[in-house]
Order: sequence, then C-alpha cells, then structure tokens
Amino acid sequence: MIRDPQTLRNFALVGHQGSGKTMLSEAMLACAGVIKRMGSIDTGTTVSDYHASEKERQISVHASLMHCMWMERKFNIIDTPGYLDFISEGLGALRVGDFALVVVNAAAGPELGTDQVWEYADQYGLPKMIVVNGVDKENVDFEMVLEGLRDHFGEKVFPMTLPLDSGPGFCRLLDVMRTEEIDYVRDGSGKFTEKAAAGEALDRVKALHRELIEYVAEADDTLLETYFEQGSLTEDQLRSGVHAAIQAQSFIPVFATSATQNVGVARMMDFIAKYGSSPVDRREVPAVDEVGTKGSVALGDSAPCCYVWKTISEPHVGELSFFRMYAGGVRPGIEMYNPNRDMTEKIGQIFTLQGHEREKVAEVGPGDLGVMAKLRDTHTGNTLTSPERKVRLPAVLYPKPNIHGALFLTHKGDEDKLAEGLRTLHEEDPTFLYHNNLETGELVISGQGELHLEVIRGRLKRRFNVDIELREPRVPFRETIRKKSEAKYRHKKQSGGAGQFAEVWMRIEPGPSDSGVDFRESLVGQNVDRVFVPSVEKGVQAACREGIHAGYHVTDVIINFYDGKMHPVDSKDIAFQIAGKEAFREAFKAAKPCLLEPIILVEIRVPEQYLGDVMGDISSRRGRIQGVDAEGRFRVVKAQVPQMELYRYATTLRSLTGGRGLHTEEFDHYEFLPGELESKVMGIAEASRKAAGHH
Repeated sequence: MIRDPQTLRNFALVGHQGSGKTMLSEAMLACAGVIKRMGSIDTGTTVSDYHASEKERQISVHASLMHCMWMERKFNIIDTPGYLDFISEGLGALRVGDFALVVVNAAAGPELGTDQVWEYADQYGLPKMIVVNGVDKENVDFEMVLEGLRDHFGEKVFPMTLPLDSGPGFCRLLDVMRTEEIDYVRDGSGKFTEKAAAGEALDRVKALHRELIEYVAEADDTLLETYFEQGSLTEDQLRSGVHAAIQAQSFIPVFATSATQNVGVARMMDFIAKYGSSPVDRREVPAVDEVGTKGSVALGDSAPCCYVWKTISEPHVGELSFFRMYAGGVRPGIEMYNPNRDMTEKIGQIFTLQGHEREKVAEVGPGDLGVMAKLRDTHTGNTLTSPERKVRLPAVLYPKPNIHGALFLTHKGDEDKLAEGLRTLHEEDPTFLYHNNLETGELVISGQGELHLEVIRGRLKRRFNVDIELREPRVPFRETIRKKSEAKYRHKKQSGGAGQFAEVWMRIEPGPSDSGVDFRESLVGQNVDRVFVPSVEKGVQAACREGIHAGYHVTDVIINFYDGKMHPVDSKDIAFQIAGKEAFREAFKAAKPCLLEPIILVEIRVPEQYLGDVMGDISSRRGRIQGVDAEGRFRVVKAQVPQMELYRYATTLRSLTGGRGLHTEEFDHYEFLPGELESKVMGIAEASRKAAGHH
C-alpha cells in the first residue's frame, strides 16, 4: 500500500563497531511486536545479522533493512556495520536515509567510527540524533559521555532522556520533554510505567526544559519573538518547534538506552515518530539530465524515479536491488530506464525486507524503501527513472581502497568461477576493487582493511567455491639507464634454404623522467631499407616489456637506430626484430642500468595526539613529509612514500593510533631506487626467476 510520505521514517543506524546498533534494531522490532522476543549476537539469532560471515564473526558486515509500525508511522530501519572496512554499507544507507541515528557505546563514549559517520551524515546534510547505548554496563558515567559528545559535536548536544540509575540495574529514566519519570520492566518487552517527576529530578528537568525552549526558539524566528515576549513557550509551541529545530540541527537530541534489556527504546521511538525527519523534509533532490544540465526530482512528481543504494546476490533468489523512491511509485511489470547503463529494465517482483525475510508487495510509493529482484543490468549507485524523463541522481562517492593483496588460485581451472565471483562482489560492494597489473602480471585485489579482504576471501569460498591465497603484491619497479652507450648487433642464421640476416647499429641515452620509450631513426643512404624500421622498433619494444636488468618494464630512454646492413634475399621482418632487440639489450647493459621505484602520495588523518608517532613511522619508511594541515581535531599529513614500504600500512596505522587513523594512497611518480636497496630487489627478482624456472 502507498503511504503518505509524511508518515515514513527512513533512518540509518550508524556508529563505531560494538556500540550496539544491531541489538537496538532488534529492540525496536520487539517493541513494535514484529518479533516475539529479542535474539542475541552470541547465538546469531538477530533479525539483522543473518549472513554466514556475520554469525561466524559476530559482527555486522552488511547493511540490513527492517521495518515496523509505531504510532502510525512506518519506520524503515537500516542497520549498518560499524567496522570501517565495510563503510560502503553505511554510506549507501546514509545516502537514502532522512536522518542518522548515531549509536554511541555508553562505556566508551564517542570513538573514531562515531566521528567518521558523523562527517558522512554532514556531507549528505542529514540531521542526527544520538543514542547512548549500554547504560546498564559497569562503571557507566552518563554525564561524562554527554561531556565527550559536546566536546566532539558542539554544545547543542542535548539529552531528551536521562538515566536515573546507570549501571547493571538500569531501568529508570527521566523524560525531559514530558517532565516524567519512566520505569521500565527489565524483561526485554520494552514495557514501562510513568509518573510525574518529583524532588531533585524535577529541578533538573525544569532547568533542561528551559534550555530546550531556547534551542527550539532559535530555529524559528516567529517562535523566538514569542519567546522574548512571553519569556517562555507553551507546550504546543514547543512541540511544533522541535521538528524544525532538529532539521536545522540547532539542537541534537540524545537518548539513553540499554538495547539488550530494551530499556529506553520505546520512548526514543515515540520521539522519532513525532519529530523525526520524513521524506517531506527532503522533498527535492538534485538530479542531472542526459546532457548534464542540473535539475531536481521532487517527491510530488508523478514520473517514477528511484536510486539503487545496494545490490546483493542471495542464494536461490539471485540479485536483489535495494532502492529508495524519490518520486512516483513502482509496480511489477512497468518499464524503467537506467541512464547509467543506457537501457530499460522491466521491473519484476518487489519486496519489503525484514532482515532476510522477504514479503511481496504490489507497489512502493514515493519516499519509501523496497527491494527489486533480478534486474538485468542495474547496479549499486544507479538511477532507475521513467523512460520519458531521463535523469540521474547523484551516486555515492566511495573512499579509495587502502590495502592490497595479490590473488592466487589454489586450484587451476577455477578461473571462470573466480571472474564471476570478483565481478559479483564488486557490484555488491563498490569499495572492493580488482585489476590485472600488466607490469607485474598479477591479479591484485584492494579493499578497506585486512578484515575486508578476509571477508571477501570467505565469500569467494562460500558462494563461488573458489579457494584463493593472498600474497604481498610485487612492486612494479621500472628499469632505466644513467649514461649513454651504443651497440652494433648482427643476426645471421643459415639453415638450408632461406636464411636470416640483419645488422642494427644503435645509440641510447637517458630520457627525461616519465618520457617512456622514445624510439627514433636517423638512417641515411641505402644501407637499410626503411621498411625494416618498424621491425627494429618492435624488437626494442619487446625487450622493454620483458626488462633487461631485473625483469621490469624499461622507461625513460631515447633510442636512435642510426645505421645497419641488410641482405637482398635473407633480410626480413623477423631478422630485424631479433637484431633490434639484441642491439638494444647490449647497449642497455653497457649504459649503467638501474631501477626506478614507484612513489605513492599518502594522505593520513589522525587525532593530534598520534601525530608524532605517525610522522616517525613515515620517516622510518623512507617517507618525505610534504605538509601537515589541521582539520578540526584531526591533523592531515601529506607524505611521499615508496610503494615497497607501504605493504599493509593500513594495519600498522590502525595499531599506531588505536584504530583512529585513516589514510588514502595514490600513485605519484617514479624515482631512482637507492643503490643499497637495488641489490636487495635484484636478489629477490633473481630468486623468483629461478623459482619460476624450476616449476
């Protein structure tokens, strides 16, 4: 059934790993009566974490979609993984949510993951609400957590509920908005009784109430005037202003909960139902048409338009595409156009999801979330729109990968299965990349961290039955020369009948950096027919690809083929190819050959207290610091570091910074490898050549 968009609440549960997002979604479903009793992470029985890798590791790896009804509002809840390795899932969820419910561990306060998702929510212009979860843990100091949150996110962080008995027996809360004391039953049902606040609690609430009124008045000029005239706001004025104040983020509501005991969750849901953002708050979204003209898609438009924020291949079902409608409705059987692939899709079955349980629906209306099955060629980040109105919605920009491994098949003959597996996994998770490195001849896969690559490996095994091994990728060194030299080479072969004859005279010299292989000829006279110039060049290019000094590509050389000899009958293409190749090899060996190494531009974000350690570590990797910028409480270090020193750097950085440092890598340039390292690299290259020869 199509719902009034005003009654929809689409939100992403985001936060650092271990803050309790999955259990919070479980508690909401229990409150709403969707599940009879709450599952647990330990037993792998939650609605949200249903994939094998999630049960095995007891963490969320995928974003899961759930929904429930509460106070006549439909909640579309997206539970996202907290590990930064799976950040693509959180980014997709924030892209289609109308607000972010940021979950913070009461025992730890705000952490790196909290800052990270906060920043992403800011990028999407999403309002935020905070849940301080796990207030029933030992030694929880709610006031201290609140201080930490204000320190991170500003003074406008404001408690809507306050725990009266933090710690293992936690069941009593103060409701600031309603000036009530709420007493929860500790049986996981989420049921509670309420009474008017009294005594100290009442004084506390009154002071907070006044503060809340000021925040709310700030977001609305007419309310501000009323507030100055009357010195206060009525309950009704306050309530009407809360929604606007959240949209303007002039205050950020905080709720205290224990998801495992289902304490404080129902009140938080009341607040979301009454004041949370709906699709109406974002009724227009930017879009671009076929020729790149900027426009927008509005919630009230009749032509359907939706964004696919996640795709996943489920066994026995095939591809599922998770989407959000930004305009119009979608029904099975209609045709939609995919501007990213320039093709039409016929829409098949449409579902709503409850974790992994699917329920068929006849239609999904504007502002709502749903899932389509078995689309032909639509992927994460694509738009589906009416064929009459060809527009594209902006796609998520995913972070670049920061960890790489060379992939080797355990069993020959699995190549096709591997290719299908890699393609599918990349479509599901755009932060997982793979490519064939033509210089090193390796298949390299890249991701957001070691755990990410481990999970990818597990998926290849489980779903595609492919066993792989990951090794350190070879560094694509290059070969060049430091001085001029020349060579003359004669190729002569006589074997009864037709012979082969060619003689090539060649000079070489170092070229400017990044100039590649510059092949020239300066032949004069009739010694060599010009028809053989391409043959000589072909031979030289083959030698440059194979490498001469250590088996790496040759670059930055200027080659001049200036003379030679030929035979009227025996000279042919192949003869000049061989002579060209060998003349070049001889000249190269005599020109002080050496190695160039790739230098990577690294950008590292760390909290200030780790700056010294990180910079020291960069220096120990032969890195050169290019600059340090301040960005809020973070420092951004830019440095140039040799690629050979960066294997698994992401892991080192995490351990140096207690998991709080992040970095990106981008190829920058090549430079000479220091002599003492060259012999080491040559030794390794020699050993691997020998090993290859023995196989």
